[in-house]
Amino acid sequence: MKYVFSVVASCCLLVSIVSLAFAGEQTWSFDAEADEWTPANGAWSVEDGTYKLVKGGRAEHSLVGDAAWNDYTIEAKVRIDEGNWAGIVARAQSEMEYYVYYLNVPDNKTEFWRHKTGAWNARDKIGELPGANVTITNGEWFDMKITVVDREDNPSMTLWINGEMQGELTDETGEGYPAGQAGVWAWETAASFDDFKVSGEAIPGGLTPVEAQDKLATTWGHLKQRF
Repeated sequence: MKYVFSVVASCCLLVSIVSLAFAGEQTWSFDAEADEWTPANGAWSVEDGTYKLVKGGRAEHSLVGDAAWNDYTIEAKVRIDEGNWAGIVARAQSEMEYYVYYLNVPDNKTEFWRHKTGAWNARDKIGELPGANVTITNGEWFDMKITVVDREDNPSMTLWINGEMQGELTDETGEGYPAGQAGVWAWETAASFDDFKVSGEAIPGGLTPVEAQDKLATTWGHLKQRF
């Protein structure tokens, strides 16, 4: 019985290793600086362990990552300090071309927009979702989680706030962005962001396929010795 259990446990370990091999993750806690971040618009700074934006103009945002990132999940803490609108950027192809999913304080809802070239406020509205089991207010931290994938070749985003799924919206304009950087965003709003994390198969930072193969070979070696 102990022998069977050992083999089963080893097989489970192998499955876990293979699963981890193709998942990457990058995090930013803003305990020091935000050197990897590139402000596209607005006055950004790191203060008290958070990434802060001074209240200013429209579509102020800062980006991080690689323009080749496609399907991924973003998790971050978002606080609207003064104003009404702040959220998370996904699949940013440039400073002008990106998606944003943001909190709307006055209407207690979230909105999904596609920004495009021309001006900071050149954009198309994809859709909106009423706040589900959440009251969006100023001065309170909200845990936002967004997963962006393609549905029938159309970019689609699913949103959670404080663990509550809010819903899914899809860009069916035919002009969607296939990949891009991640980031944070606000519109005529002072906001704070913390514990920003991007994870997915295309994100570097986790185990690589080579590392997985090495560990896989080592584990199988131990199994063979037991036989």
